[in-house]
Amino acid sequence: MASALEELQKDLEEVKIFLEKSTRKRVRDALTGEKSKIETEIRNKMQQKSQKKPELLDNEKPAAMVAPITTGYTVKISNYGWDQSDKFVKIYITLTGVQQVPTENVQVHFTERSFDLLVKNLNGKNYSMIVSYLLKPISVEGSSKKVKTDTVIILCKKKVENTRWDYLTQVEKDCKEKEKPAYDAETDPSEGLMNVLKKIYEDGDDDMKRTINKAWVESREKQVKGEPEF
Repeated sequence: MASALEELQKDLEEVKIFLEKSTRKRVRDALTGEKSKIETEIRNKMQQKSQKKPELLDNEKPAAMVAPITTGYTVKISNYGWDQSDKFVKIYITLTGVQQVPTENVQVHFTERSFDLLVKNLNGKNYSMIVSYLLKPISVEGSSKKVKTDTVIILCKKKVENTRWDYLTQVEKDCKEKEKPAYDAETDPSEGLMNVLKKIYEDGDDDMKRTINKAWVESREKQVKGEPEF
């Protein structure tokens, strides 16, 4: 049975196939957002896997066992506020005492349509926030973070300045306008991908449907032949 990481890698490869075939901006934006989401999930799972340590054999264990120092569990951040200026979209996350942790413990990774925040070992806990599928592209190089008293500020540099964001993410916009369902972080990643592709197929014209069908057949044939995913 394939592991969750292997399934995510297969989903990523399939999204890449559809991106190569797609020429429509709306479709490419949707697939690019899904690609960023899957890449973030893969990165997080690989990080978790690398942190696991093998257990010691009985003859390797010390005579007197010392209680390990716990690094706590990870808390998902769901509450935040945001506003914008002509150049930046600013996300405000309240974390009591965050200014007291080392600078390297507050990490933010940006892509053109997403960011993920990880705060390590704050009062015995880790805090994580992943925002995928931003409403509009951002400049990765121009984006940054600020740590202030009890607050982390994420500064997403607008790729096109003087443009207004009515929502933080495309998903939020679509939910409000009832154009397509929001992503459910608890569902199987493959199900989320299928929902995206189904929506694109239903809304697309005949050329788009033919493109999707062709990419789907090529992807299935590749798996049947046992060709490597990467």
